[in-house]
Amino acid sequence: MVYLQITLKIANVNRAAAADIYRKYKAPFLTTIAGAKSKELLVRDEDVQVLHGFDSKENANAYLQSELFTADVVAGLEPLLDAAPEVRIYQVA
Repeated sequence: MVYLQITLKIANVNRAAAADIYRKYKAPFLTTIAGAKSKELLVRDEDVQVLHGFDSKENANAYLQSELFTADVVAGLEPLLDAAPEVRIYQVA
C-alpha cells in the first residue's frame, strides 16, 4: 500500500467549501483513477489533510498528473488555500 498525503492550509471559514470539493471528487477518484484504494479527509486545527491510498507509487504519481487532480481538484481548492499544498508519498513497510 502507498499513501499520497496532501496537506492544505485552509482558513476555518473556507473549510466547509473544501470539504464539499473533497466529497464531490471522492467517488470519481475511487472509480476512475488507476490503483486508487481509499481517500480520507483529516481535519486538524492547524491544517486539513487528504490521505489517498494506492496500490503503487507509480499510480500515486500518475494521479498527481491526472486531469481529475489538476483541472478539477486543484482548480476548486486553489481559491481556498492560504499556502501552497505539501505533497508527500509514503510506502507501507
